[in-house]
Amino acid sequence: MTIHYKALLKVVGILVMVTGLSMLPSFFVSAFYHDSPGVGLTLFLCGLFFTWLGYMLFHMFRGYRQELKIRDGFLLLAVCWFTASIIGAVPLLITGAVSSPIDALFESVSGFCTTGSTVIGDIESMPRGIVFWRATTQWVGGIGILVLAIGLMPSLGITGQNVLSNELPNLSLGKISTRMPDVIKTLYVTYCTFTITEIIALKLAGLSFFDAVVHTFATVSTGGFTAYNDGMAHFDNTAVYVIVMIFMLLCGINFNLYYSALKRGIHALIDDVEFRFYFMAAVVSSAVICMTLLITSYDSDIYNLALESAFQVISVISTTGFTIADYMQWPVFCQAILLILMFIGGCSSSTSGGVKAVRILVILRYIVHGSHSRLHPNSIKPITINGNSVPNNTVTSVTYHVFLYIIIMLAGTFIVSIDNMGLETSFSAVITCMGNIGPALGDIGATGTFADFSWFSKLALCVSMLAGRLELYTLFILFTPRFWRPDN
Repeated sequence: MTIHYKALLKVVGILVMVTGLSMLPSFFVSAFYHDSPGVGLTLFLCGLFFTWLGYMLFHMFRGYRQELKIRDGFLLLAVCWFTASIIGAVPLLITGAVSSPIDALFESVSGFCTTGSTVIGDIESMPRGIVFWRATTQWVGGIGILVLAIGLMPSLGITGQNVLSNELPNLSLGKISTRMPDVIKTLYVTYCTFTITEIIALKLAGLSFFDAVVHTFATVSTGGFTAYNDGMAHFDNTAVYVIVMIFMLLCGINFNLYYSALKRGIHALIDDVEFRFYFMAAVVSSAVICMTLLITSYDSDIYNLALESAFQVISVISTTGFTIADYMQWPVFCQAILLILMFIGGCSSSTSGGVKAVRILVILRYIVHGSHSRLHPNSIKPITINGNSVPNNTVTSVTYHVFLYIIIMLAGTFIVSIDNMGLETSFSAVITCMGNIGPALGDIGATGTFADFSWFSKLALCVSMLAGRLELYTLFILFTPRFWRPDN
């Protein structure tokens, strides 16, 4: 099978244009807050250059019309995320926000992959334009750079269904619509509605417009970049914490469910097994951590403990990565719960990372199915999700994914451990990057950064972030010789 390079370059051109245009608002922010003239000029010129470059690339191939196949989808996803990450790093490096190309790439990958891990120790000293650009990378990355282009594909003569299936794995629901424009419209409307609503809510809660926008971008994308060194704890505002908690939880839910809820009512949400698993995991984990902290006399104020526990649990399971408490001071038992939640992650077809709740459900039910088969070898009992039987090939695919996730996680830990920063730090660094979460344990806990890792480890962690965001196979299948054989 031949790879359709012209169709790919046509879409990449649109992606470069989108990324370039998304820089321009940061220029206006920089001018409004009187940043150094060089910062605003850099953002403006970079935005114009990449917009022009993307347009020229698109214009060169705009007459080419071709359906994208599965192989094209894998390659397009990887190329788009790599391209966006490189473009996003340019203004960070030129303005001196970071000290090296590797640090700039790490920060940009973390933004577009909605990870929230950072190498910047003093974010409050950064120009406002750069802070806003970091937030923008997360907002754009949250909905998926690629999905922005897929929304334009029908008018370009390019079919994107195969590409979208790679970007938005979904085992718990069928297609919400057979027409691609309807799918994209649902994602756009939901995402933008959450964005506008949270900005208004945070502004009413007392935040400045700048803070409301920056932290909304980080919340709805489940990214986690903040404008302050002490994170969300900087605000010391219960109303802000509650608002952010609600939207972190909402954005970790399968976005297709919101479409179904509009059509069928709230029961569409409640009846979904993945949503119930995700919600109950958050509730039970919050309660257990709260009681543990109370029993160990970490704090006698149960209201404060409940708030901190719920916030950190929702932040981790939604893979947002905000912090309002130094959980490294919590008992190890509580940290272990957070580590497990990092692995699970949010729901499929959400802005969250991690293995995804529905895959964990399939694996758990597969284990139960195996036990039942041992006791009743002649019985036939299918694995079901939402009352529908899960095909054997899907169960096999999920099992492969989870095993590959674990293997890459262990391999990444082995590579990063060369820096000799301790097993806890090394292991959790890979988990948080693969799960697109942000903070981890050890030296990179609630108040730590990734600045002390070597350039080699930072590159390995960048690959981990991209692998996690692209659902593993999308990235690593490109390294197989068979992928590049034209006769396959």
